Amino acid sequence: MILQEKKSEIQNSGQQLLFVTGIGTEVGKTVCSAILTKYFNADYWKPVQSGDLDFSDSMKIKNWTGEDIICHPETYRFQLAASPHQSAKEEGIEINLNQFKIPETQNNLIIEGAGGLMVPLNDSDFIIDLIEKLNIPAVLVVKNYLGCINHTLLSIMALHQRKIKLKYLILNGNFPADTEKIIVKNIHQKTKIMKVPYLDEITKEQMETTVKQLEKL
Repeated sequence: MILQEKKSEIQNSGQQLLFVTGIGTEVGKTVCSAILTKYFNADYWKPVQSGDLDFSDSMKIKNWTGEDIICHPETYRFQLAASPHQSAKEEGIEINLNQFKIPETQNNLIIEGAGGLMVPLNDSDFIIDLIEKLNIPAVLVVKNYLGCINHTLLSIMALHQRKIKLKYLILNGNFPADTEKIIVKNIHQKTKIMKVPYLDEITKEQMETTVKQLEKL
């Protein structure tokens, strides 16, 4: 079932907290997080930023959505662009799950993870452990490539095993009909699907257009 929530429905249901993860790296989590931040009129939080400190994901969100968007400070910031556990080790730091606290806000909040669910934060904890600790629903970003069905279904299975609610699945870009059919067939009926068009250029104007298209559905 393909659904789009209206903003009025979101407001009536109270504060929206969502953790954006993906089926792997480079699937468009930050772009989709920007779209969700704008769509839900939400704050944004990146718990761990590894690398690109001169143009972090928080900076990209502001650049794409507007300076009025509130981006909460990262809990950890590392110089090395690598898996968080490796970036942390390079600086003699060990990431501690207990250090992560959801920012205090009355607004909706979009939280963006790093890579996929099994990206390590330290020698024993992964991104999926952070989602479980924060105890909020997940958004899974899917991009079409050879192997995406396998990666998507494994991610859905992992979330289900941890009893983490998958509230939204985002199909980012164009998908062959048969690929989309298999993915949609294997999600919970209460999981809502959002289709985000491929953006050939990421600009504030493109973001506005994409959000307006979602609102009309």
